[in-house]
Amino acid sequence: MSSAYQILLSDRPRRNRRLAGLRAMQRQTVLTPSDLVLPLFVHDLPDRKPIGSMPGHARLSVEQLVEVSREALELGVPGVALFPALSDHLKDPRGKESLNPEGLLQRAVRALKQELPELVVITDVALDPYSSDGHDGVLIGDRIDNDETLPVLAGMAVAQAKAGADIVAPSDMMDGRVGAIRDALDEAGFTDVGICSYAVKYASAFYGPFREALDSAPRAGDKKTYQMDPGNSREALREIALDEAEGADWLMVKPGLPYLDVVRLVREHSALPVAAYHVSGEYSMLKAAAAQGWLDFDRCLLESLTSLKRAGADVIFTYGAIEAAKLLRAGA
Repeated sequence: MSSAYQILLSDRPRRNRRLAGLRAMQRQTVLTPSDLVLPLFVHDLPDRKPIGSMPGHARLSVEQLVEVSREALELGVPGVALFPALSDHLKDPRGKESLNPEGLLQRAVRALKQELPELVVITDVALDPYSSDGHDGVLIGDRIDNDETLPVLAGMAVAQAKAGADIVAPSDMMDGRVGAIRDALDEAGFTDVGICSYAVKYASAFYGPFREALDSAPRAGDKKTYQMDPGNSREALREIALDEAEGADWLMVKPGLPYLDVVRLVREHSALPVAAYHVSGEYSMLKAAAAQGWLDFDRCLLESLTSLKRAGADVIFTYGAIEAAKLLRAGA
């Protein structure tokens, strides 16, 4: 054996991997239930309606929503993100139902804060659940009108804050919406309500199961004029700079796994908390492959979420939050 080879082999990284205890002591990224947020779908019917493309998830009644949220909280998951699935007769081009103080989302928020006051309740701010057009903004002709949309979003955020939301989360990608929402919240006296801006949201093909869950796909056209092009990363820096200046409290990157480089980029250029969304398509791919026996869902879920945290995410929105929390508690 040559002396050069002997010198090379004197440095053996495997020594640090020999025992489970050694690996645990040196682990550089540790995922915990407190890193997670559970997205949930609520509807105005008494029975669960399973979502075919998202095994294990369903549209829930308000009462069922409270019980699932209670389970998540007891497992150490500190927050939920709410999405309302409305009947078609409640939808119109300007999403007026979003402002209804007795609307579905507002009632769900009040029920959660009454039963689980310590739970962090995050509410979605966008028109698509309420719009008869299925777009995140007001459609005028064949164009999403940015400035017509801003007061609607601001009013929606105030209505959610009045119901008890802790954080409002504009996912619409209209320019200037964070500033409009911050001004409206402050003027209404909700200076403590935070804004989680979906600052970097891509026009992704991974949202399909979510759109089935809410029946919120665009009735015509697509969302490419307001959501980001998947080929762009530097544009993310422009988006986060604008949202920080307008008063965002958190910055979201969505989707998560196909954009780990962007999560890292945002982390390196902002001191704000960074959230990443492990979206419906990412979750459903794991479920589908596991159902075929092609992979181990539990291990792949934890590996996926750990990769998001390793890339720089402080908060991870995932439909696997309860499953992950159970695994982490069991020491997986």
